[in-house]
Amino acid sequence: MIQDILMLAALFILRIVAPLLLVGGIGYYLAQRWTGAQFQFSPKFVTGVGLVFCLWAVAAIALILRLTNGIGAITNLSDEFPLGMWIGFDVMAGAMLGGGAFVLAGLVYVFGLERYRPILRSTILTAFLGYALLIVALLIDVGRPQNIMLARPVYFPNIHSVLWEVAICVLCYTTVLALEFAPAVFERLQWRRMWIITHKITLPLVIVGILLSTMHQSSLGSLWIIAPGKLHPLWYTPLLPVFFWISAIAVGLNMVVVESNLSSRGLKRGLEQDLLASLAKAASWLLAFYVIAKLADLVWRGQAYQLTQPTLQAVLFWIELFVCALIPAILLSRPRVRENRNALFAIATVVVAGGILNRLNVNMFGMYSYTGPVYIPSLFEIIITAAMFTFGAAVFALAAKFLPVFPPEEVTETAQS
Repeated sequence: MIQDILMLAALFILRIVAPLLLVGGIGYYLAQRWTGAQFQFSPKFVTGVGLVFCLWAVAAIALILRLTNGIGAITNLSDEFPLGMWIGFDVMAGAMLGGGAFVLAGLVYVFGLERYRPILRSTILTAFLGYALLIVALLIDVGRPQNIMLARPVYFPNIHSVLWEVAICVLCYTTVLALEFAPAVFERLQWRRMWIITHKITLPLVIVGILLSTMHQSSLGSLWIIAPGKLHPLWYTPLLPVFFWISAIAVGLNMVVVESNLSSRGLKRGLEQDLLASLAKAASWLLAFYVIAKLADLVWRGQAYQLTQPTLQAVLFWIELFVCALIPAILLSRPRVRENRNALFAIATVVVAGGILNRLNVNMFGMYSYTGPVYIPSLFEIIITAAMFTFGAAVFALAAKFLPVFPPEEVTETAQS
């Protein structure tokens, strides 16, 4: 009964609501073009909402099929590739992109660098949404999602399992992020007492959050140490947990730059260019250290010759390390580049793309030549991932509109000066 109701709702959105929005958007555009009329919502906005609704409706149908017919009904996963796009992109990359939150929280609350406070809440909100969607991705991906919903990892601990550590750390860190962002909600509701309570516990929360984030970022790399002979030598190394942690910090800082630029453009607000430039400078040093450490590790393990082999993995490694890490590190070390808004945004986007590629290389592409079959995500896997991404962006936009996520422009200018 519930399945039928959900399917009818998804089909209603897909066949009636979304087409009406698309037609309305096209009609808005034609009316504006021919008559010069101005509307409250732009044609692009209405058309975009229609397309997003179509995406969500198809994703809802795919989700219903997955929960009722099993994960094999909508994915290309197999015994050779049990971990696919949802783990590589939604979980591993999603956790990495939230790495800027614990860094900025530490800078503000632990080291007292108040100048970074104007971009702290938006960064925490981005991380919280990323981790919340990460948990949703796990619910979709695991064979028995009811085990996570019933909190089985909490009641039946397996202290010898890296996966158990990741599950507990992600669960606890998501709770910490929610509590760190809670003061914004209490400000909007004018709950003074609750705001005071959460404000008093913020410092210990931040310290616990740094510890939890450090643990699970490195533990995600530890998962692949148990796969010797399967993961390509360009990525398989005992130092993989350390590399995962360093890259999470470097990519997380660049994600702050990307998120700030996108919110500035989308919400028509100012941009904290000086703060972002200082974060980019720190990220350039981290990226340079990361590249040197990765190359030194290859030489130490006797695998440097793999860089010259005519393989897909070698090409992807060159793109990941040199195009998306070394070149951005060099460019971000130059003050003129960091002071240019568009250049900084473009370079940070490249770094973020390189971080995502790294997680996909470890999770997917680095396994290709060793397991035989080639895994290609199904259309439903891609649609569900895109739906979660757009849903997170929509929630961020609504939160920024109705909650004090960003400080007033004059406060931001004062903090930077």
